[in-house]
Order: sequence, then structure tokens, then C-alpha cells
Amino acid sequence: MELTRPERLGILGGTFDPVHLGHLIIAEELKFRLNLDHVLFLPSRRPPHKTLQEISPNVDRMTMLELAIDGNPHFGISTVDMHREGLSFTSDSLAIIRDAHPETDIFFLMGQDSLRDLPSWHEPNLIAERARLGVALRPGVEVDVDAILRAVPAALGRLQLIPVPLIQISSREIRRRVYHGEPITYQVPRAVEDHIRRVGLYVPQ
Repeated sequence: MELTRPERLGILGGTFDPVHLGHLIIAEELKFRLNLDHVLFLPSRRPPHKTLQEISPNVDRMTMLELAIDGNPHFGISTVDMHREGLSFTSDSLAIIRDAHPETDIFFLMGQDSLRDLPSWHEPNLIAERARLGVALRPGVEVDVDAILRAVPAALGRLQLIPVPLIQISSREIRRRVYHGEPITYQVPRAVEDHIRRVGLYVPQ
């Protein structure tokens, strides 16, 4: 009998306010480079590092994600954070996903800037124990990997740095551009732009 390898699942967390082409490029590139079968986008309900920032309604962020990944059979959305009260800690989310997929090889996907901040996250060692770390290298971001490993020893041997195409798009910049009436075409999927315009997200109230 031919033995098949365990499924390899990537988890890309974020606020996705809004989801943009940079998110999609990173997800697709890391899926390819890490030989992942699927990538789940994990929208945070209450991100602990943005407690003072106003966030768009969950229904709009979920709708934009659904529109953005429509037609890609390898992309999906995890709603575990949306169904939980309290702050959306990554370690807790990964525990729930791990329990639901006990035989799956899980990779938590992040940008290099997130890796830099990982030691300050809630229970970073549990994050590294519950998932391998796939990190998209970002130009202009310097990270002392040795210092990260000293602070988060569970990441030793479970960390992969992956070069990705240059992407200088951010959700913050998109929100700013919409607020000031500047174009965002080709920075977000067309269906996402249409939703932003139709609902009136990010415009002065």
C-alpha cells in the first residue's frame, strides 16, 4: 500500500481590513514554497495588538475575504476567532485548529515584521509548538533570527524564511487612500473594491 503524507495546511492570520493583493500573493507564494495543500485565512475578531483601533464590522471583513478567494479551491476561511469571545490570541486559535485537524501538518504563515514581534505575542512558544512558522521575507525589515530563537526556543527547527515578490501594499494605506478619495484599483481584488464602495467603508462619516 502506498503511504500518503499528512495534509499540509497553512494558516494566515490577520485583521484583513481590507484583504488586499499582498495578502493573496503571500498566501499563494507560501503555499507553493512550503508545498501546502490548502491555506486558511484566519480573520481576527478582536486582535490584541489593535484594541484601540476601530475595525470594520466582522460581516464586511468576512464578505471581502470570501470575495477575494472566490474561485481558488486551495484557499478557505477559518471562523474560529469569529465564534469566540475575548481577545483573539493566535495560540488559542491554533489549539482549536490543531484539535480539529490532529493528523495535519500545520504552518502558521506570517510576514517578517510579525516574526520580529513574535516574542511579545501571547504564549509565543505555544504558537511554535502548535504550528511550524512560514515567514514571508519583506524588504526593509530587519530581524535578528538568533534573538527570536533565544526568546522563543520552541521555534528552533520549526522556522522557514521564504523570499516573496516585492509587495508594498498595506491595509492601513488602502484605508487612507479610500478616506482621501485616492484610487485603490489593482491593489485589492475588483470585487473587494466594489464592496468597499458599495458599503461606504473607510470614508469620512
